[in-house]
Order: sequence, then C-alpha cells, then structure tokens
Amino acid sequence: MTQQAPAGSGDPAGPEGYPRGTTHRFTAADGTPLAYHVYGADTAAPGTPPVVLHHGFVADTFVNWVAPGIVGELTARGHRVVGIDARGHGRSGRPHDPAAYGEAVMARDLRGLLDLLGAERVHLAGYSMGAVVSLLAAAGDERVTRLVVGGVGAGVVEVGGLDTRALPTGSVIAALTAEDPSTVTAEAAGFRALADAVGADRAALAAHAAAIHRAPMPLTEVTASTLVIAGDEDPLAVRPAVLADAIPGARLHTVPGDHLTAVRDPGFIEAIAGFFAGD
Repeated sequence: MTQQAPAGSGDPAGPEGYPRGTTHRFTAADGTPLAYHVYGADTAAPGTPPVVLHHGFVADTFVNWVAPGIVGELTARGHRVVGIDARGHGRSGRPHDPAAYGEAVMARDLRGLLDLLGAERVHLAGYSMGAVVSLLAAAGDERVTRLVVGGVGAGVVEVGGLDTRALPTGSVIAALTAEDPSTVTAEAAGFRALADAVGADRAALAAHAAAIHRAPMPLTEVTASTLVIAGDEDPLAVRPAVLADAIPGARLHTVPGDHLTAVRDPGFIEAIAGFFAGD
C-alpha cells in the first residue's frame, strides 16, 4: 500500500518569511512517486554546482533545511538548492511495506534525482538518515564534488548505519505505532513528537525503521571532499571523529546541540555554507 502525502509541512514555500520554492515530482524505479523542491533557481550564480539536500528520519525538506535557515543562507550565497522528500516523508509517496524502504533504496532514489538534474557536478548534504543515504549515493559517484554528512558518528563505521545502540529500532517502531503517545519511552519521544507535529504517516515511518541499513558502508569509495558535522550532545552522533577518519580526507566540525537542535545552531549553518563555498 502506498499513500500520497497531503500538502503540509512538505510545502516548500512554508509560512511567510521563508524561502519560496517550486515542487516537482518524478517516479522512482519501483514506481514510488517522489517529490523534490527547488530554491534559488532564478538567482543562482552561473557555473555554481547545485546543492542537493537529503533530510533526516521523520523530517522533510522544510523541517530539516528550510525552517532552520540553511536553504536561505545557501540561496543568498548564489546556490540553486534542491531538496528531496524521501519516500515515506513529506510530499513523496508513503509505502507501508518495509521492503520499499532502507537507505540503499533511498540512495537509488537520490541517484535518480541527480540523473534528472543532469549536472556534471553537485554538492550534496545529508542529515541523520539522510547522511547515511548520501554516503551510499556518493560512493563511487564523481559527480558529487563536496559532501556534508551531518548528525551521525561512529555508528556509521561500527554498526553500518544510524547508531541504534543509543536508540534501538524497536523503541522507535513502538513509539511510532503507539496509540497513546504518553506511553512512548523517553529515548524515542522526540521522534514521536516530531511525527505528530508534522502530520507524518507513522505507519510508513515504522516500515522504514524496520528496514534500517545494517551493512558495511563503502566509505573508502567516497571521492568527494567531505565535511562531517555533529552536535556535541547528540547521542546518535557520538565520536564523529571515528567517521571522519574513515572517509578519505574528511574534516570534522562540531557545534553545540543535540540531534534535533544542532541544525539550528548558527555554526552549523555557517559551516555548511562555507564548506560549499570552498572555505
């Protein structure tokens, strides 16, 4: 079963005062409809690679990238910005079958978007789930010249994806499927609260959680210049230096905050914008 997402938090324009974009759609290899949002198309500096953004679990392009001010800063610096709503999220299709999910499937979706954009060079950023997806998509793909990997740490190296040692998958699924949110454990309460706040399809999110990536990551195949960035109090991104050391030539930057607040820190925004500017 696949459900289409209604308008809502995935609306690229968002409330007044946020960057206004345009929504476009394409169909994934398995038939799932996928949405992506384009910002700054009329103001992008000639010859500047587009910046492609992949959000984290439960979030969407607006929640992860527009609302914190990241898209606004990137467009102000002359970038065309493209944010994909991952399957199960935002305005993309929402299958309820775990077989339709997993970060490897989402990486295939992301490569499909890069093919559609047709750019010879792109900058790519992913956060949390989106960081794992972006690493998989960037491995061996020379179109990706600069890569930002946010909200993840040693777990990518040691357990092959998001760090479920701090937040077990079973706790996430239980939180998303609980009829009474007051019964949700403290460790997963933030994800349930965000899902409820954005009107997410919790059955679709639970299906993805059941298919979370657990395999060795092809980190040595990443050829892009890479920035690893994480909040210094993020339990899902512990010891990010372990990840930075595993990616050839990667640099590390930490900012104040936890998994849900680091993206709003001015240092997070500046680090990404500066890195994509070649600083």
